[in-house]
Parts: sequence; structure tokens; C-alpha cells
Amino acid sequence: MKLNNLASLDPAITSSGRKGLDGASKLDREIWAQFHADWEGLALECASLLAALRSEHNMPADDLDGDEVGDGLALADFTDATRQVLVEQRIKQQFFRRAVLGSYRGRCCMSGLAEPRLLLASHIVPWRADKANRLNPANGLCLSALHDRAFDQGLITLEDDFTITLSEQLRQRDEPFVREVLRPLAGRQIELPERFMPSVEFVAWHRQQVFVG
Repeated sequence: MKLNNLASLDPAITSSGRKGLDGASKLDREIWAQFHADWEGLALECASLLAALRSEHNMPADDLDGDEVGDGLALADFTDATRQVLVEQRIKQQFFRRAVLGSYRGRCCMSGLAEPRLLLASHIVPWRADKANRLNPANGLCLSALHDRAFDQGLITLEDDFTITLSEQLRQRDEPFVREVLRPLAGRQIELPERFMPSVEFVAWHRQQVFVG
């Protein structure tokens, strides 16, 4: 019942015609607003609660000590303070990736590719440009490595109706791959997610600030 109370506050649910329960309290609304305003805090608290649950039920914990992070370096090679920063960064990155890929059913929203090793949780507004929305799943698209690179470089963007626009530079390239794979994307709507619809505000920012036209 508590989850259904929270569901009544979720636009992804209410926009589909469902409404959850009518008993959402003031505290429910405060919690909903708190976590939607602090995605990084949500990611870290989720990880903390999961660790406590695993400990309580004697479940194996995630072992990050042996994991590598950048340049093949193991987390265990760093000092405690630096290691903690890297672990938190890993938690946040995993949170964003899982939320975005899960929302898009594990498929590139432009090509339909479903090979997880070739999929990225791409930021619409880049990580460096908007700290508050770094982990906001509405700032993410599930893209193949190729489409992610084209989007990041401004060769591809989205309109407010989530149709794809190709840059003039890309359209002018007379290469088989461009003709057969990229040009057909123009005017096609991306495969929309089950939840966490891309923010039109973020999409407009990308079109204005990143797209090369």
C-alpha cells in the first residue's frame, strides 16, 4: 500500500492512466520530492540499505576491492579516502546505468541493439555541465557506443517530440555506412522508455548547446 501511495506521485505511472492509491501523505510527498531533488543521495542511500540487507541475511556483499577503475588500477591500490571516493563514484555510475538501461528495456533507443557490452547510459546534458542532474534518469538515453559518440559530438540530436535529427555534416558524407545506417534515422522517433521519459528541457539544451547543426 505504501508503494501504491508513492505510485500516485509518479508521473510515469499517472500519465499511463493508472493512479496508484489516494492515501499519499504529506511525508510521502516530502520523501518523493527529496529524492527527486537529490539523485546522488538516493544512489548512495540505496547502496547503503542494500548492504545492510545483505548483512542481515548473510548474503554475499559486493566486493569492490578487486575491481579495476580506470587504467587497470585496482581500488585496493588507493588510500582509504581516495578509495571511498572511487567506490562512491562507482556506485553512482552503476545506479545511473541500471536506471537508464532498465528503463529502455536494455536496448539502444535509436538502433534497437540489445548487446549489453555495446550499450551506454548516455547523458543528454553532459556530466560536467549539470551536477544536479548527473544521475537523473530523465537525463539519460540508452545508446550503442556508436550512437553515443555521435550524440556526444553533436552529430545527432533530438527534437522535442523525440524524433532524431542528423547534422548537415553527417548528411553530406557520401559513405555506404552513413547512407545505410545513419541517414535512415532522420525523422524517426526513438524507442521511448517504460519510465523516466527524457526531459524535453534537457533535449532542448542538447540541441542548442551541443548539436552542430
